[in-house]
Amino acid sequence: MIMAYPIFFHVSFVCVPLFIILISFSTIEVVNGGFSVKLIRKNSSNATHILDIVQSPIHSNHVYHVIEMSLGTPPTKYYGIVDTGSDLIWTQCVPCTYCFPQEYPYFDPQKSNTYTSLYCQEDECNQLDANYRRCYGQNQCSYAYFYGDNSITEGLLALDTITLDSSTGGVIPLQYMIFGCGHYNQATFSGKVMGILGLGRGPLSLISQIGPSFGGRRFSHCLVPYDTDFLIPSIMSFGSGSEVVGDGVVSTPLITKELKSLYYVTLQGISVGDIYLSFNSSSKGNIIIDSGTTFTLLPQKFHDQLVDEVKKQVPMEPIRDDPQVGNRLCYRRQTNLQEPIITTHFEGADIQLTPIQTFYKGKDDIFCFGFESINDDVGFYGNYAQTDYLVGFDLEREVVSFKATDCTKYVSSI
Repeated sequence: MIMAYPIFFHVSFVCVPLFIILISFSTIEVVNGGFSVKLIRKNSSNATHILDIVQSPIHSNHVYHVIEMSLGTPPTKYYGIVDTGSDLIWTQCVPCTYCFPQEYPYFDPQKSNTYTSLYCQEDECNQLDANYRRCYGQNQCSYAYFYGDNSITEGLLALDTITLDSSTGGVIPLQYMIFGCGHYNQATFSGKVMGILGLGRGPLSLISQIGPSFGGRRFSHCLVPYDTDFLIPSIMSFGSGSEVVGDGVVSTPLITKELKSLYYVTLQGISVGDIYLSFNSSSKGNIIIDSGTTFTLLPQKFHDQLVDEVKKQVPMEPIRDDPQVGNRLCYRRQTNLQEPIITTHFEGADIQLTPIQTFYKGKDDIFCFGFESINDDVGFYGNYAQTDYLVGFDLEREVVSFKATDCTKYVSSI
């Protein structure tokens, strides 16, 4: 059994467009004010210090964000969940011992001219954490990942080309990318989802693989609120130029713990209006910033204190004895609440959240609190609370930075 595993939580699918921006060091040729791009491998000595922007469409739902790109040669469509809570990039592959349904065909390694198997003795295989590696002698490099929602992927580690769409309409092939070809996969994903695109801190994540050639291991995202028009994209940026800078930026240090892939930070407390609630956990790294978690999950005792204070400050009665609501804090109304303002106090960074970031719309004009309890001492800061903030993950400086931003307008400002 795996001793350590990535953790994230899922609910249901509702898609909104999102775009990924990759800012890279590359050789470029200017044509009619645009760029045609040829990426340089990270071990090449020919990389130039010229910025290029690469975009791939991503979609979001009420659980996670899904990137659209291509895999293999010739390129085939790939839709993967963007997950900062894990490292591995993986997709479902044939032959499939067991696979969950997906809209597009499973990836066939034999149809890709650039697919390369990896073996146990190779360095790339040894980058896989020993908890996930299933390797014996000279055999092919096998892996097994178990996720916190009981999802499973087992298969073979391999190399192939990942292709992103450029901002000028061309395509950018990223060669020799390490990924997992899953032959046994169990998950509750639906629709187009084919696997997961890991963005954690470990060596096999997308940011770790491309970082040395793209101006450093850093990326940022600006997520639009979930009720935003489908045609307005969210943005993810990678490499040099993705830093969160300017007036109003606050930063909190990353903490390294046993699960080295995760983005641990320290939550000191939460304010509801002017009432400050201290988070009694004295340990550093008591909460994880995670794009793969929808809502913010807090230890039961602290969560209950927070809910009690929110109830005091909302001037209406919450819904009671409704099986659709369960134990959640919900209110029946046609529009979202106007108060209270909630502030999360991280070490060195206070993040102010409005009800758009803390209450989500359910069915039948019901709005529910987007903070839930977890039976653990470590919490999760979900993607719902991260909307309308430019959030930057800088693995070189070991910080996470926040800047309040209207993410519906962010794409036009780049």
